[in-house]
Amino acid sequence: MPVTDPIDNLQKLIRCPSVTPDEGGALRLIESLLTPLGFNVERMTMSEAGTPDIDNLYARLGETGPHLMFAGHTDVVPVGDEAAWSHPPFGAEIHDGVMFGRGAVDMKGGVACFAAAVARHIEKHGRPQGSISFLITGDEEGPAVNGTVKLLEWAHARGERWDACLVGEPTNPDNLGDMIKIGRRGSVSGSVTVHGVQGHVAYPHLAENPVRAALAMATELMEAPFDHGTDDFQPSNMEVTTIDAGNKATNVIPAKVSFAFNIRFNDAWTADTVKSEIIRRLDQGAASSALRPGREPARYDLVWAERPSHVFLTRDERLIGTLSRAIERHTGATPKLSTTGGTSDARFIKDYCPVVEFGLVGQTMHMVDERVSVSELEALTRIYETFIADWFRDAGA
Repeated sequence: MPVTDPIDNLQKLIRCPSVTPDEGGALRLIESLLTPLGFNVERMTMSEAGTPDIDNLYARLGETGPHLMFAGHTDVVPVGDEAAWSHPPFGAEIHDGVMFGRGAVDMKGGVACFAAAVARHIEKHGRPQGSISFLITGDEEGPAVNGTVKLLEWAHARGERWDACLVGEPTNPDNLGDMIKIGRRGSVSGSVTVHGVQGHVAYPHLAENPVRAALAMATELMEAPFDHGTDDFQPSNMEVTTIDAGNKATNVIPAKVSFAFNIRFNDAWTADTVKSEIIRRLDQGAASSALRPGREPARYDLVWAERPSHVFLTRDERLIGTLSRAIERHTGATPKLSTTGGTSDARFIKDYCPVVEFGLVGQTMHMVDERVSVSELEALTRIYETFIADWFRDAGA
């Protein structure tokens, strides 16, 4: 089947079992799809101590500007209980017009549709007067250490420059055309270890129970709102995600207890200012919860996760407007411009060029029986095809 068929493209991609960090043949397949279209395809493996090696792909058609990048990933999350699936998770079976398979919407579907859209554009109009590139990683669902961030650094170091980027993540909550993501909240994670003195629960005066302080500190982090939202972003949100004393004995006061947290913060904060506020709250919790009268505030250690994600907002009117008009033309819907949801690899791309996200409906991503209707694949391909043609036209190419 030709590359112009997104359904065939996606079936082939789903049948590549590319569960992070395994490439599973998915990037090799993309290479086979793009090479006949004239793309120069390069594959590279990124490495870092303590993390799995990751296969990545960069492909470019054209040598001049303007330069449009499509970014995405072919790695998928594990299937979970395979017996719970109504169709094999890597079978890409179609039943009643719906294709089932891990990665169908997150986000092999977006990759399959954009490849088909580029092929159709070339078939109808020839090569664009400019350049199109694919930046595809196998590390988005994993640690995100050896994927997009390093691939961008590699490409930029060799002279690659981009004017705009579209990320094909599943952005639509209910129907195709609902939403374009034009920004994302930032994210900071950390872990806290609170120290006490181990002892017998019947003799608490001889011990210091760190659980008391840990609960007070966790409450300080979560109880008072960090803000009430801004014009472009929903309120920042802090969650404590785990508390563990590592203690299986019910008659022993533990020597220490640890908890982890994550905050998704809006543009009222930077990574540095939100870290300062977190420390202030932890100090307040440690001081307000004296383990015993007259004793000093609880002692604690704080370790930040290595890479915070910075909040960003894209204001490129040509990129957003061109995509919005293409969506409206094919769906009749005016998409909402949103900054909701989690993080994506757009957080890395925004340092190199304006970036937005638009893809399939995401209701079944990461679920058992992840699926997409074949009609939705065709509709997204038509949107992408129109967007490509109009973006290059509006760029004067």
